[in-house]
Amino acid sequence: MAIVRSLCGECAVGCGIRAVTEEDRILHLEGDAAHPANGGLLCAKAKRLRDACALDGRLLHPIMEGRRQSWERTIAQLARRLAAVVARHGPGSVALHVGGGLSTEDYYVANKLMKGFLGSAHIHAPWRGAIDRAQRAAFGEDVMPTSFEDIGRAGLILLAGDAVATDHPVLFDRVQAMRADSGAQLVMIAPEGAAAGLEVGLHLPVAQEAIAPLLNGLLLHVHDAGLGRVPALTPANFWEALRPGHDIWSVARTCGLSPQGVRDFYDLWASQDRALTLFSGEDGAVAAATINLHVATGRIARPGAGPFALGRAANGMGAREVGCLADTLAAHRDFTPDSIADARRFWGARTMAETPGLEGAALLQAIRDGAVRALISIGDDMGAMDWLAQARSGVALSIRASAHADAAAQGWTAVLPAPVGIEQDGTMTALDRLVSRQRRLFDLPGAARSGWWMLTRIAQAMGWGDAFHYERPADIYREHVRLTAYGNSGERVLNLKRHAPISNPAYAELTPWRWGEVPFDDGRFPTPDGRAHLLPLQAAPEAAID
Repeated sequence: MAIVRSLCGECAVGCGIRAVTEEDRILHLEGDAAHPANGGLLCAKAKRLRDACALDGRLLHPIMEGRRQSWERTIAQLARRLAAVVARHGPGSVALHVGGGLSTEDYYVANKLMKGFLGSAHIHAPWRGAIDRAQRAAFGEDVMPTSFEDIGRAGLILLAGDAVATDHPVLFDRVQAMRADSGAQLVMIAPEGAAAGLEVGLHLPVAQEAIAPLLNGLLLHVHDAGLGRVPALTPANFWEALRPGHDIWSVARTCGLSPQGVRDFYDLWASQDRALTLFSGEDGAVAAATINLHVATGRIARPGAGPFALGRAANGMGAREVGCLADTLAAHRDFTPDSIADARRFWGARTMAETPGLEGAALLQAIRDGAVRALISIGDDMGAMDWLAQARSGVALSIRASAHADAAAQGWTAVLPAPVGIEQDGTMTALDRLVSRQRRLFDLPGAARSGWWMLTRIAQAMGWGDAFHYERPADIYREHVRLTAYGNSGERVLNLKRHAPISNPAYAELTPWRWGEVPFDDGRFPTPDGRAHLLPLQAAPEAAID
């Protein structure tokens, strides 16, 4: 019997768990009362961890073109075939799909291999939503400016949409508990029926597509009332473009509310400086409207105030930190000449990607056109199965890391046995920049291996062993930490240098910690002019295509 503190890993809240394991993969779970994300609470999603204990239907050995074989032979063949594809068709001929529940260490190795050595930035991450683009455009960096602690400090908590209650029940329970202690007012904007059985002070029954117009009308209202602090760079003609359709009467018609109901909500929100908005980062229009509202009114970078974006990927934040997306490079760097040069030098890169890659429908079209000839997929992602089936059928070389045996019958060139969540070992970052350790609860079954291990061995077989020398997750974590500090004299909030010298035992015992302290509390943002930028209404970020 062993007691292990780890993470649930089933959603982006990042709940800590206290697990007792026994022989024959028997698992007993409870919430970790010492973990800051959940304080001992768990929701029904934790049942999936117990379901994952069974080995029925698991992929336990590498399969190459329908035949079981050893890791050594599989790695050698995949390395040769990947090298042949790149040599014949160029660096942009390889694409990567990543699921949303991998460890940060998996994402780091995958991103480094793709962008620094295969020379491709084609990364499909269908769980990413819109928030990372919105935050980069508004703040100059993809940084969530709020934390779980702000819930307990807020005077008014606005739930824009029903994602908190439906997708993140532990977070909603914490909102209710903190609100009871603080006396904060709780307002929910969500479709009819969404608030049934929930304790909310005010429910505005508004369809999802009308939430952004309602928030944009609130922004216009506080601006016209002289309550906007305008600390931001405002696009030309922003306020003129905002006026049509966003007066109280027009908003009321759009939302199906009474004008007096809209005005009462607007006055309530405007009266509270400590206003916190929880919203789905999947909806680009809502993300832009929420960020603009908080930036323009100065309700950001202060205790209990700011936009709090929710995501559906368990470790989407970790993937964004290492840059495992099509349009970012690494460690919150964009594809600028200086960032490309820094990454090339730090990694010792052989073939460096120098432009953003493709994702979603655009990447599928590149596969159909024959520009992309190889596909690597790591991380089981049930929401992307149709996309993966189309992509796999269009390439000559397809490699999939999966925990499930049925993947072997789907026509992939190679299927590699991967861990389920309770077998992962690494770090994950929750919604509010809280980094925690996910510790392995059971040994890897059969020949299953972590994603970082597979990609490291392929890179070594391709001749890049000097750059891929990892033997354990701590090796990767230290390199990731050093890269965030490399060439970073304070212009980026993401800087994990405090952990650069972390030892293997210290990594094993790592307790939850949040990077970024209180972002932007000095009123400065990592933009060229030091100010936040309002997002143009006609350029609200779009959600990624599945």
